[in-house]
Amino acid sequence: MNPADLTNFLGTLVRSQLKLSTMIWGPPGIGKSSIVAQVAAAHGLECIDLRLSQLAPTDLRGLPVAKAGRSHWYPPEFLPGAGAGVLFLDEINMAPPTMQGMAQQLILDRKVGSYSVPEGWFIWAAGNREEDRAAVFDMPAPLANRFLHVEVSPDFENFKAYALARGLHEHVVAFLSFRPALLHKSEALQPAWPSPRSWEMASQLHAIGLDVAAAVGAPTASEFNAFVGLYGRLPDIEQILAGHGDGIAFPDEPSVRYATTVGLTARAADAQAGYHALRWLARVAAGEWVQLCAADLFKLMRAKGQWRRLKQIIGQDAELRAWFAEHQRLLEEPSAGAGDIAFFR
Repeated sequence: MNPADLTNFLGTLVRSQLKLSTMIWGPPGIGKSSIVAQVAAAHGLECIDLRLSQLAPTDLRGLPVAKAGRSHWYPPEFLPGAGAGVLFLDEINMAPPTMQGMAQQLILDRKVGSYSVPEGWFIWAAGNREEDRAAVFDMPAPLANRFLHVEVSPDFENFKAYALARGLHEHVVAFLSFRPALLHKSEALQPAWPSPRSWEMASQLHAIGLDVAAAVGAPTASEFNAFVGLYGRLPDIEQILAGHGDGIAFPDEPSVRYATTVGLTARAADAQAGYHALRWLARVAAGEWVQLCAADLFKLMRAKGQWRRLKQIIGQDAELRAWFAEHQRLLEEPSAGAGDIAFFR
């Protein structure tokens, strides 16, 4: 599943109060931990993130204290004592077998030693796969059998919606629209390589004029820098968004077309500017470019609370109204949860 699917899956577990322990598998850098935190926050739940690989068995079970001639296990303060939330066991398969065995009791019985997980808490976990070059231990079959297992993969459309809503640098979004295969590409011999998480760091570096190689690696940075050099060939986007695009031609070069389409979306501050972008594209570009812009622009306008206004303005333009009549699904209300934007940190 993609990050949006995972968000909806976990949200459904919460809404249904189905407290089945869930294991999330996926490569590093795609936002597994952040999605868990986002789902918890969206439902008003506390989230406790435990990195089992950094704990010893006594850290989880607690310390024995003599009382009336007998040992009593005092649980650690970081385990929940009341209320409702998500107990998130991150990097669970990076923990050694002794810790995984301790976690097994917590997951199966919802208790360890004299401690019991409060009724209102969900137990979720996450880990990388062996093929991700992560230093992981095999998960024992008895532990694995106590989980639901879901696998999440990077998805460019999810990332693009998030990037536009978060205001990631336009050059990053445009480049990845042209080269989506570089959203996530693990490099065995490179310490820095592209992932949703590292692209967000690259956006911050690029915004202050620093080379993105430190975040995404030299090979990817070389392609990115060459793409950025094309930006001098973009049409006057600000003039188009102001409604003065008559006479401005759509570029011929595919990479510049992607940059133009993303630039129109990223710089559209409100519904009126978005309308001018769509109106210009509908007159000078093939339908696929209008559709690409509309899909992204509508997601962004929903996030800004401007979508209904944009829809109203489009309805007053006969030319655009006719075009969207053939692409009605773009104007449909999003289903419950479909508009959620997952975090990728």
